[in-house]
Amino acid sequence: MPTKVKFTAEEALTYHMEPRPGKFDVTPSTPMTTQRDLSLAYSPGVAVPCEAIFDKPETAYDYTNKGNMVAVISNGTAVLGLGNLGALASKPVMEGKSVLFKRFADVNSIDIELDTEDPDAFVNAVRLMGPTFGGINLEDIKAPECFIIEQRLKEEMDIPVFHDDQHGTAVICAAGLINALRISGKKIEDVRIVLNGAGAAGIACLELVKSMGAKHDNCIMCDTKGVIYQGRTEGMNQWKSAHAASTELRTLEEAMKGADVFLGVSAKGAVTQDMVKSMAKDPVIFAMANPDPEITPEEAHEVREDAIVATGRSDYPNQVNNVLGFPYLFRGALDIHARAINDEMKIACARALADLAREDVPDEVALAYGRKLTFGRDYIIPTPFDPRLIHVVPPAVARAGMDTGVARRPIVDMDGYEASLRARMDPTANILRSINTRAKARQARMIFAEGDDIRVLRAAVNYQRGGFGKALVVGRENDVKGLMDAAGIGDAYPEIEVVNAKNTAYLDTYKDFLYQRLQRSGHDHQDVHRLAARDRHVFSALMLAHGHGDGLVTGATRKSAHVLGLINNVFNAQATDGAVGVTALLLKGRIVLVTDTLVHEWPDSEDLATIAERGADVAKMLGIEPRVAFVSFSTFGYPVSERAEKMHQAPKVLEQRGVDFEFEGEMTVDVALNPQAMAQYPFSRLSGPANVLVVPARHSASISVKLMQEMAGATVIGPILTGIDQSIQICSTVSTSNDILNMAMLAACKAK
Repeated sequence: MPTKVKFTAEEALTYHMEPRPGKFDVTPSTPMTTQRDLSLAYSPGVAVPCEAIFDKPETAYDYTNKGNMVAVISNGTAVLGLGNLGALASKPVMEGKSVLFKRFADVNSIDIELDTEDPDAFVNAVRLMGPTFGGINLEDIKAPECFIIEQRLKEEMDIPVFHDDQHGTAVICAAGLINALRISGKKIEDVRIVLNGAGAAGIACLELVKSMGAKHDNCIMCDTKGVIYQGRTEGMNQWKSAHAASTELRTLEEAMKGADVFLGVSAKGAVTQDMVKSMAKDPVIFAMANPDPEITPEEAHEVREDAIVATGRSDYPNQVNNVLGFPYLFRGALDIHARAINDEMKIACARALADLAREDVPDEVALAYGRKLTFGRDYIIPTPFDPRLIHVVPPAVARAGMDTGVARRPIVDMDGYEASLRARMDPTANILRSINTRAKARQARMIFAEGDDIRVLRAAVNYQRGGFGKALVVGRENDVKGLMDAAGIGDAYPEIEVVNAKNTAYLDTYKDFLYQRLQRSGHDHQDVHRLAARDRHVFSALMLAHGHGDGLVTGATRKSAHVLGLINNVFNAQATDGAVGVTALLLKGRIVLVTDTLVHEWPDSEDLATIAERGADVAKMLGIEPRVAFVSFSTFGYPVSERAEKMHQAPKVLEQRGVDFEFEGEMTVDVALNPQAMAQYPFSRLSGPANVLVVPARHSASISVKLMQEMAGATVIGPILTGIDQSIQICSTVSTSNDILNMAMLAACKAK
C-alpha cells in the first residue's frame, strides 16, 4: 500500500513561491519577436478575425482560444475541508485546479475568484464572462447556493457549466460502483444504497446513480440528523426533499442493516464496524470523506473480508479522485463545442473509466504507484497517471454529447480524433502510430525469447491482443502460466503460443545447423546442445533462422552486449557485418537518433560512414527525413585534435559513397541541434537541425542517451538493431512491458 504523502508547512509555502509565485504562467502560442508579429497579433492585423467573428460568431472557436479555455471560478465559501476562507484565500486551490486541467488534458484554464456570497451577483458576473470561455468549472461553493448558482448558469449560458464538487465526485463514484457491483455480482437496479452526507457531492452522487438505474425506493439518504424521510421537516430543503424516502428507518445505523452499498461524503468516523458487520454479502463501501474517511479500509476489512472499499485518499487503494473526471469531461465537451455537459456525458465518462480499470495496466503506471495493479477488489478505478485516460475518456464523452444533441461541431473522424488525443499529450505518439500501422499490416509471428519475465509476457499478450500478429513465447508452459496467473492475465494464456525447447520437434535440426556454424570455433556437439536446448536467446534465434517466426525480441533479462554475443552464434550481427545500434530520443516534441549505442566500440571513419547510413535508414523507417551530423568537440576542424580526425574524415567517406541524404560534420552538438548556432556556418549542407547524431564511440553514445534520459526526462526507444538481414531487436534490462511491445512492433515492421 502506498505511504501517505508527507510535507511540512514550509515546503508547501516554498512550492508556491518558487521559481516564481503561483503555479503557472501564460505563454504565447504564436511568434512575438518581430514588428510584423506584433502587427498580426494586435493592431492592425487583429481587425480581420474580429470582423470575421462579428459576421459569424461560431468562428470564435477557430480564431481564438475560446474552444480550449475553461474558467475555474469560486467565491471561496467551501474551500476543500477548510470551510469559508473567502475568495482571496481560495486562489491557491483554484490555481491548482487550472494546472490540473493543463497537465491531464491539455485544457487551458484561468482561475477567477469572485468576492461575493450573493448568488445573484455571482451568477451575473459569470454570465457576463461567457464570451471568453468554452466552459465554466465552478469550485468550492457552499450548499445550497451552489445548486442555485449552477442551475441558473446552465439556464442562462450556452457553454458547459459544471460544479466539480458535485458532479466530479459523482462521476468517479459511479465508475467505481460499476466495477464494484460487477465484482460482487450485483445489479444497480437491485441493490440497496445508503448515502451519508446530504451536501452538494452527496446529492449529485445519488442523482447520478439513479440516472444509471438505481431505484428511488432502494436509496436512503442520511445527514447529521439521520435518515431523510418523507414528512421530515427539520433541516430540510428542496434538494434533500427530492430524495426523501418512504421508510420507517430513522438513523444511519438502522439504514445500514442489509445495505449493499454505502456512499459516504460526510465526516471521519461516521461509520462503525458494527454498521459494516450488518451490511449484506460483499458490501461496497465508498468512504469518501476527506481528509479522513468515514471508516478506514483496515477497520472495514477487520470485520468484513468480503468488503470492497474505496476512499478519497491516495494512500489507499481505489481512490475516488476527481482528476480522473473533470479534465477529460471538459476535453470531450470542448472538442465538440458543446452547449452543456449533460447526464449522458457524465455517465459515458463513468463507464469509460470503469472499462479502463478492467484492462491490463501498463508497467509505467504500476511503477509510478510502486505496486502491481490488476482489476479486482483493490483496483476498481484507474489511477490518475494512467496515460490512456486522455484518449479513452474524451471520445466517450464526445460521442455522448453528439448523440444527445449538445454538440455544435460533431467529430466526423473519431479514429483520427483519438489519434490526435494520443499525440496531444505524448510526443512519441505520431511515430508510434506509424509503427503501429505498419506492424499490424505485417501480421508477423513475433518470438518473445524471455518467457520467464512478466514484462515480456505482458508485452506478448498486448502484441497478440493488439492485433499485430501471433505471439510466440519461449519458456516452460507451467512457468509461463504461473506467472500470468499471478499477474492477473491468466485468461490470455490460451491465446499465446508457448514454445519449449524440450518439446520442439525441430531441436535436432537446430543443433545440426548450429554445429555447422560453430564446429570450427571450438564448439563440440555437447556445447552445441547446451546452446540450442538450454539458452533461450540462442534457441529463439534458431527459431527465427529456420522461419519458425518472423521477428525476435530479446534482451530484457540480460545485458545487451551479452545477448548480442549469443545471437552471433546463429547470425552475423557483429560490427564487421554492418550491424549498428540506433537509439531514438524523444523530448519536447523533438526526435533525435543517436548512433551507435550497441555494436561498435571504437569505429574508424569507414565504420562511422556505415553507421551514418544505418542511422539514416532507421530515420526513414520512422517516417523522418534524415539530416545526419557527425558530432565531436570540434567544428569543421577546429580545434585540431587527433581524436577528432576520424569525425572530420567520415563525411568525406560518405561523399565518395554518394548517399541520398543530408549529412555534415564534424561539429559540436549545439551546432548540430541549435539553428542559431548553425547559422554561424552558412556553408553547412544541413537544411535544418540534425536528427541523426553519429558520435565517436559506443561509450559516448551510451553516456549521451542515459544522460538525456535521466536528467532531461527524454523518452527512449531502442537501441534499434539495424544492418542485419534478420528482424531482431534487443531491449534493455530496464525496459517496461510497453518498451518491449514497441520493440516488437519495430521488429514486425522489418519482418519479411
